[in-house]
Amino acid sequence: MARVEPFKGVRPTKELAEKVASPPYDVLNSEEARAFASGNEYSFLHVVKPEIDLPADIDHYSDEVYDKAAENFSRFIKEGVLVQDSERYFYIYQQEWMGHTQTGLVAGASAQDYIDDKIKKHELTREDKEKDRMRHIRTLNANTGPVFLTFKDEENITELMNKCMESEPEYDFTTDDDVHHILYLVKDKAIIDSIKNAFEKIEFLYVADGHHRSASGTNIKLEREKDNSAHTGDEEYNFFLSVIFPHNQMKILPYNRVLKDFNGMCKAEIFLKLSDKFSYQETELKEPENKKEFCMYIDGKWYLLKARPESYDAKHPVDSLDAAILQNNVLDHVWGISNPRTDKRVDFVGGIRGTGELEKLVDNKKFKVAFSLFPTSIEELFDVADSGNIMPPKCTWFEPKLRSGLITHMLD
Repeated sequence: MARVEPFKGVRPTKELAEKVASPPYDVLNSEEARAFASGNEYSFLHVVKPEIDLPADIDHYSDEVYDKAAENFSRFIKEGVLVQDSERYFYIYQQEWMGHTQTGLVAGASAQDYIDDKIKKHELTREDKEKDRMRHIRTLNANTGPVFLTFKDEENITELMNKCMESEPEYDFTTDDDVHHILYLVKDKAIIDSIKNAFEKIEFLYVADGHHRSASGTNIKLEREKDNSAHTGDEEYNFFLSVIFPHNQMKILPYNRVLKDFNGMCKAEIFLKLSDKFSYQETELKEPENKKEFCMYIDGKWYLLKARPESYDAKHPVDSLDAAILQNNVLDHVWGISNPRTDKRVDFVGGIRGTGELEKLVDNKKFKVAFSLFPTSIEELFDVADSGNIMPPKCTWFEPKLRSGLITHMLD
């Protein structure tokens, strides 16, 4: 059973919601965030990327950065930009983008469920990133960025969420990236109880995006529990901010790869080594149309690579993933990149940037080779998580991204 809880959200006034809403802290670098928030004193990037209000050369993990986040957050509350709801609500967050609609429940997800593996993971986390988010949470006493969770859809939950959208939305605006954002308040206590009861029948939730946010939120819960002799398990610190979507509404784009060199080989040698694992041909395609196929951009031309059946274990939930096939048979076998998490010769490009970005990176000589992949499916994510395995890094790019600042969850 999955435990979800309503909470007293801290959120912008209707008039400022569009100005406050910002991209997640981890999809923009500091320079991009500084440009995005330029001229907008209300952008939530002042809270989640506070280095934009400090000298450009500042250490992003310095005391000044976290203190600035707390200062900006407190200022937003003091000036009435953000106001806390007086009652505990659920919220419905709907996004529409390029004909795709996804509708999620904004709720407190249980950190104990995360510990008990009722919230399943599919990625490893990095200690430095966990510590950063933990310090941010401690300093603000709040979860400022939502974790993107999903579940195997139960029709009654979708019906309940649809019922919640019969009222007038609290927020309704479209951002510059053409994503339509709509948010509803769920105030009816009977519906709130029905939603809680419906989720109690869900066996597992799954982290789609936000492994570091969910891990850090859970670690904070463990810290607070240890320091609280009267701990009950119902305190707000036991829950982290999440938006929970049915699995059949997920939109996953590929996560593509670019390589900085030829690994000391000429192009002919590269193709010779590739032929051990793939058939290939020059193509007009820039992205594959099927799983187990890859498009490679090299010296101004695209090539379609098709993985030979003997090059992967079709029955293994990880080894059969396209990202794993590329890692094992190209990055490792041809380029000698055994650990893509640490090897500086490989970088990752979210599918939202398109294949034009891959061509640009190679044509301007910043990288030598690019690979576009077929998107990972949500069913593949479930298979990996259910098996207790871990995906290779950067397998999924979920779109549209959840905006930060629309709802903040206080820890007490």
